[in-house]
Amino acid sequence: MFRSMDTIVGMLHNRSETPTFAKVQQGIQDMIRRCFEECNVGQIKTVYPASYHFRQERGVPTFKDGMKRSDYQLTIEPLLEQEGGGAARKLTASRLLQRRQIFSQKVVELVKQHHRSSLAALNPHMVVPEDQLTRWHPRFNVDEVPDIEPAVLPQPPAMEKVSTAQEVLALACSLMSPMMEKALRQLALRSAEPSSPAPPAWCPPSQRCRLPHQPPCLALKGVFQVLPERVRAKEAQKQLAQKQLAQMTWRPEQEQPLQCLERLPELARVLRSVFLSERKPALSLEVACARMVGSCCTAMSPREMEKHLLLLAELLPDWLRLHRNRTDTYVKLDKAADLASITACLDT
Repeated sequence: MFRSMDTIVGMLHNRSETPTFAKVQQGIQDMIRRCFEECNVGQIKTVYPASYHFRQERGVPTFKDGMKRSDYQLTIEPLLEQEGGGAARKLTASRLLQRRQIFSQKVVELVKQHHRSSLAALNPHMVVPEDQLTRWHPRFNVDEVPDIEPAVLPQPPAMEKVSTAQEVLALACSLMSPMMEKALRQLALRSAEPSSPAPPAWCPPSQRCRLPHQPPCLALKGVFQVLPERVRAKEAQKQLAQKQLAQMTWRPEQEQPLQCLERLPELARVLRSVFLSERKPALSLEVACARMVGSCCTAMSPREMEKHLLLLAELLPDWLRLHRNRTDTYVKLDKAADLASITACLDT
């Protein structure tokens, strides 16, 4: 991650473009084929604090959907040593290699700390000079080393947001004229009592008396139109929560019949295809189950397929009939029936 991040940040820095997290994130994910988040940037800062300088800036050009130029963005500035002669500092290939080696050494130092703690926990404990250490202890599992704790990154300043007319009036009271203050106060009172709107002051008395008898579209003018959508969304969310609760409390013996019913429309189509391919008026139950097991998308045993066929015959006796004799059971299908109406009946 550090190698990919250093490469992309170096490209942006060398062409005098401000590297932001939104710009480098997609490029890093394309290079490493993994998810890259701000917590990974914090881990890099923990390992190599002198590699970058992070700031929250606004006014940085962005080409990402849903992000405005006025929004705060996390900028990443590589920390480089000043070259002689005051030349512009750039991330050259040699510097990228040097920074990669430093980062690798610092990661090994972190692992050495965990290795030292592991040796101290042994009985008896061991102390090995780090300059003589050539391999890890056999009981020290490198894969069990805990993840690096991400460092704290700069966060955008908390901006106070207003949502009601009263809050606007309280914040901007000293910056407005008396006429504007009066208008906002009237708006606040009107929004606090939406159920009893006062008639407009400019309407003559003859029109005021006809206000209650206006059409619904005019009588509801000014009512918050999003309220019905919110009510419907809340009802849908409530129904989804009840369905999820029911699914979590289902026992296995309750869930299996429901799964059987969900498979029946697909099995009806497969069964009709089997009869059309065999070109026979009737098939033995064993042969029909074997053919359907090989053609069905869901993996089932012949015994399970037989249970589904018996359920189909029970639900649709006019379409699928079973004829039993002394030695075997035969299945007969009405090929002239409309398959769309059959599957629609099973879906319901």
